[in-house]
Amino acid sequence: MRAAALALLTLSDPQQKASATRELAASIFGTVAVDAASVAAPDIDPQIHLLAPAPLPGRPIRPRLVAPAEVPRRTPFTTEGRAALLHAVAHIEFNAINLALDAVWRFPGMPALYYCQWLQVAAEEALHFTLLNEHLATLGHAYGDFDAHDGLWNMVESTADDVTARMALVPRTLEARGLDATPPMQARLKQAGDPGAVEILAIILRDEVGHVAIGNHWYRWLCERDGLDPHAHYAVLAARHRAPRLRGPFNVEARRAAGFTEDELSRL
Repeated sequence: MRAAALALLTLSDPQQKASATRELAASIFGTVAVDAASVAAPDIDPQIHLLAPAPLPGRPIRPRLVAPAEVPRRTPFTTEGRAALLHAVAHIEFNAINLALDAVWRFPGMPALYYCQWLQVAAEEALHFTLLNEHLATLGHAYGDFDAHDGLWNMVESTADDVTARMALVPRTLEARGLDATPPMQARLKQAGDPGAVEILAIILRDEVGHVAIGNHWYRWLCERDGLDPHAHYAVLAARHRAPRLRGPFNVEARRAAGFTEDELSRL
């Protein structure tokens, strides 16, 4: 499974990557909707160290990747602006497929459940990307039509040698920002008269709560394993890897559902 995840990560065609990721999950779990926690995975040898081909991840020539400040602000109140906004979300979801696949293959020695859960996440991110790309087509666009930035993958590279840092700073920091950003975006898209996009974002928000919860679970599991205080160590990791400072407003209800403690929520 880990070797298969690495092979998928090298694919450059987004639609091929998305469909193949869902197919891999379905071949292991029977359906991408199954509870991964209930799946036995006797074929996983988590101790094997895999060698990555360079470069990772596989990605298409477009979109052109630029600095975050160079990505223009997007308004949903024109067709072009709405397409650009949803393209930005599609880019996040495409990157999220890569993030989850990387979490599957990169780190040896984790429990089998860890690999099953992150493959499940990859399959759900692949569904999100597919839904968004199909909706973009109704607006006369496709993934790759607008510039994007590479902030998510930069953090993956920064945490490539530390699974604890990965769990702390990708799912429960960068991806958790989506829990905060999605409801305001839904409100704007509703105002703009795009109920289809609002519904897709509702699916994404529902699933992302679970994805962040998985990150929270494994971060705390790793801290307990290594005798680390989760709060103190998070501050160390955030400074070491230059994690972005979180700014509100925060979706406290979604963050609580994703497993953040009341102490963590108060620190926000």
